[in-house]
Amino acid sequence: MTQPTTLSPARPAGPFETPGRPERTELLSIAHGAKPSGGATAGVLALFEERVRLAPDAPAVIDGSHTWTYGQIDAAADGVVTALRDRVGTGDLVGVCLDRSAALVVAAVAIARLGAVYLPLGPRPGERRLAAVTEDLDVACLVGDPALLPARHREAEHVELGLPREGVNATGAVVAALTPARTDCGLRAPGGAFYAVLTSGSTGRPKALAVAEPALATLLDWYRAETGLAPGDRQSLLIGVAFDPHLMELWAGLTSGAALVPAPDDVRWDTALLTGWWRDSAISVAVAATPMVEPLLEQPWPRDLTGLRHLIVGGDRMRRRPGADVTTTVHNAYGPAEATVVTTVHTMRAAGAEAEGPGAPPIGTPVPGVTVVVTDAEGRPVARGEEGELRIGGSGLAIGYLDPALTARRFTTRADATTGTSTSTSTDASTGTDAAAHVTGFELAGTDRLYRTGDRVRMRADGVLEFLGRLDEQVKVSGVRIEPAEVEAALEQDPAVLHAVVTAPRTPDGRTRLVAYVRLAADHAATSGDALLTAVRAWLPEQAVPSAVRVVDTFPLDANGKVDRAELTRQAAGPDPEGAPAADAPAPSTPGERIVLDAVRDLLGRPGTTLADNFTEAGGTSIVAARLLTIIERESGVRLRAPQLLRQPDLRAVAALVDSRREAAREAGA
Repeated sequence: MTQPTTLSPARPAGPFETPGRPERTELLSIAHGAKPSGGATAGVLALFEERVRLAPDAPAVIDGSHTWTYGQIDAAADGVVTALRDRVGTGDLVGVCLDRSAALVVAAVAIARLGAVYLPLGPRPGERRLAAVTEDLDVACLVGDPALLPARHREAEHVELGLPREGVNATGAVVAALTPARTDCGLRAPGGAFYAVLTSGSTGRPKALAVAEPALATLLDWYRAETGLAPGDRQSLLIGVAFDPHLMELWAGLTSGAALVPAPDDVRWDTALLTGWWRDSAISVAVAATPMVEPLLEQPWPRDLTGLRHLIVGGDRMRRRPGADVTTTVHNAYGPAEATVVTTVHTMRAAGAEAEGPGAPPIGTPVPGVTVVVTDAEGRPVARGEEGELRIGGSGLAIGYLDPALTARRFTTRADATTGTSTSTSTDASTGTDAAAHVTGFELAGTDRLYRTGDRVRMRADGVLEFLGRLDEQVKVSGVRIEPAEVEAALEQDPAVLHAVVTAPRTPDGRTRLVAYVRLAADHAATSGDALLTAVRAWLPEQAVPSAVRVVDTFPLDANGKVDRAELTRQAAGPDPEGAPAADAPAPSTPGERIVLDAVRDLLGRPGTTLADNFTEAGGTSIVAARLLTIIERESGVRLRAPQLLRQPDLRAVAALVDSRREAAREAGA
């Protein structure tokens, strides 16, 4: 447990005190993680190569009936290095458009060996989004299926890569599409970058963030020590590739001698499939998004899921604690991408379930090498028990954004301990005004930079942090941070849209969804919200696509003449203004139709949804699908699988499956 910091005039000024300041005796909201184990951390790539030397025949990737050893992954990576050595160099950004697979693992190792910067984009990032990324950033090449690359890269010079083609998420031929020559100069990765990830940006274009190898290596030291991940274990490769925890699970396996097991895409939609896959694949340690795990905690824990020792959960606010029947140790992890995946963690074991008590679990205490500070609006640490903004320092901080100006605003140098001044300022996360972004008047030993998270937290007297919400307009949807402004900008790319405002109402059970309001151009007055919803999918990741787009003539205004976002959010939380479906819409006539239609309308917040609507086109996402499958099973006793849901042309066909399964079960029982 972290020792509290006490300020007292009875002793000389310590590392958190300012000499000559008024007496303060309260415990401050400052906590340090343990010193990283082993002092100087070995490099991530070096640890993988050590595993290759120690056990070249040990399994590195197990994908169904296909297995690749550490020696085979190493050799395949060398082949990629040979193919790209003259085209990709140190510090070059390499965009990777692959899914969870042996091919992805080989690509990650090869890029590290080239000294280039791994930029995971996911298998289908959306053509317009990908085009925007390659326009803003100086990307040396894109690695992926040539048929899925943007037109500009389909026509570029291709270097075929000898990557594995087997596995549940494998693609066909994979190429490195070399970026065409450009007259301008896009943003480059800063020196020392190991990987880069995209985060949501208020301009409508994603921001790119760079992380150094030592920051990831320190995190992995903690991960291996906490989970005991070692040769003979199996680490899931489950997280979406564009989501930064993917880097943690991939390199945790490769640096520990464990085998990585890529998850089929179906299991990310379906909680029952997920637990079955964990069991059948003999997964020892897994990382999963909070919205996927919470439905599991609402049900009896599978008794045969005893091999899963550790489950690291993160990406969204956790509202449920594991019950006494959960045999897995569950870690509620918190951390922005700007602080290398995990900043704090709260560990929960079955033996302590009763002691945990009711309510949402805290986000815990800092992992090794991390310092956390809770500050007021002026940047001063608040007393424990008071609310404030969380700021993060220590070895886990990212290098910064590829845009240096943005880095200067959010990553700040420490304050001078005697004057309370700082060499850097930051735009206030909630108001947009310039404010000193440092711990005013206090010097944090060993911490020369801090990142302002914009998250509102409280540090308890025992040093444990509780998450309370956001200070700014950024929201979490299905575990991913979203800037509503990014979604607005994407909608406004459409010539039919004059102005878009995106709200983030909460459903009665605490989930966040996005609802967009748009004003149309006069010559596009006939454009429907559904048509806009379909078009915007090409710009945005799945989690950022609104569940509904509502066309309005005007926006409500507040007393200052600005768009009243609070009023729009209130409206979005209520019934759809379009009300009931059209009079000629088919009404549900069977138990399955009633169950499916009621559930979809409730989950999407769209009472106008009809049986003729397609689930995905109506706003359904992977997380919504998982909840829909759970509701269908609870209400009807029918267990559908995700592919069966997604293959159907409309909701009536889904309902027909439910009815036929109910009837078959009834006849079998008779």
